[in-house]
Amino acid sequence: MMTMFKTSRHMLVGAAAFAFVAIAGSNAQAAAKIQRVVSPGGIVAWLVQDSAVPLVALQFSFKGGSAQDPADKPGTASFMSDMMDEGAGDLDTGAYHERLERRAIEMNFSVSRDYVYGSLKMLKDNRDEAFDLLRLALTSPRFDADPLDRVRGQTLSLLRRESVTPGSIANRKFWEIGFAGHPYAHPANGTLESIPAIQAADLRAYHDKIFARDGLTVGVVGDIDAASLGTLLDKTFGALPAKGERNPVPDVSLNTSAKNVFVPLDVPQTNIIFGGPGLKRSDPDFMATYIVNHVIGGGSLSSKLYHEVREKRGLVYSVSENLWWLDKTGIFFGSTATRANKAIETTDVIAAELKRIADNGLTQDELDTAKSYLKGSQALALDSSTKYASVLVQYQNDGLPIDYLDKRASIIDAVTLNDTKRMAKKIWSQNLLTVSVGRPPAEAANPPKSEPTVKN
Repeated sequence: MMTMFKTSRHMLVGAAAFAFVAIAGSNAQAAAKIQRVVSPGGIVAWLVQDSAVPLVALQFSFKGGSAQDPADKPGTASFMSDMMDEGAGDLDTGAYHERLERRAIEMNFSVSRDYVYGSLKMLKDNRDEAFDLLRLALTSPRFDADPLDRVRGQTLSLLRRESVTPGSIANRKFWEIGFAGHPYAHPANGTLESIPAIQAADLRAYHDKIFARDGLTVGVVGDIDAASLGTLLDKTFGALPAKGERNPVPDVSLNTSAKNVFVPLDVPQTNIIFGGPGLKRSDPDFMATYIVNHVIGGGSLSSKLYHEVREKRGLVYSVSENLWWLDKTGIFFGSTATRANKAIETTDVIAAELKRIADNGLTQDELDTAKSYLKGSQALALDSSTKYASVLVQYQNDGLPIDYLDKRASIIDAVTLNDTKRMAKKIWSQNLLTVSVGRPPAEAANPPKSEPTVKN
């Protein structure tokens, strides 16, 4: 899963907004169309050539992300990503945006803990100009004072809202405690203290160590042939340094020793985040674990947690759980919200249901239903050019083979009931880290008495 935190606030949508390309056919047909393109300069991309609509969608990533933020300046990567389309080369913010808008070019940057992501979408006739504007952003970002101050103000406004939003507080506390002492613990969007301290020189230093060809992954979908793409790849990315200067990031496992963490906040509902150690994407048991997780909490209204917590007891409106995999770790991660006086009961029910599944595993019917859903739902990830290009980048970053889409159904079918029982016990029998943000349960159960009426 690509865990992106914040997309650029400057994504430009013009007349080409219609240009989602429907990708028809089976997974096998889709996989057969993926080409591995190597530019004359040695830059690799996965390409799906499709001329149904005269559109080209490019997705790319650079190794780095918020894990490469300076320890005393968290939020540097996110701040930089928001500045990447705020002028480049001899074009200031206004001139750069005017060029994008005039050609209906969409450009966007975002970050996760491990990567800086970028995307570009344009009509075929505008592809040369679009790729050239991207080249300028990647090689000659300006980081001018006026847009820097504006973006800083927008980021601080967002952080102030998050500082009183229970879900944001719970999420930040979960990563802070679960990965204490590791770069993954850093608040990816920064803090109210760090953002004012980040200057143009910090953004440029981060840019210079991250944007290098050895950390680059590219996926392209649309009306472009391999030879033309190879030429554009060299023109766009070829001037970047061959190697970056990224700091080493060690492997890490989620620390659940704190178990139940409570953060008081006077809000109507208590937000709850829970999770535990999971698997890296490269683990051979990943698919079995993925299937179990789907049955537990990934299937929305049909999931075990939804049935136990919502339907049987009416404790919450919704509850979900997902697998998150990063370069250096894997976790399962869930969230819900409930009344303050029901928060303890809710977390107890969730923990009990996870233990029950760890002890008993899935039934054959549950396994068969999950397999059918997961095989069919993959098409939803490929129903637009942008989504498809994003999947091509994700699969490369995950180390999957170029024919993975062709093999995916058979990989799912190969998972046995014993595999799921073994992984259910291995993953969901561990301790949970639970973070709750809201009113203390005792206070919610015994609200203060109303003030006596004073008569004059």
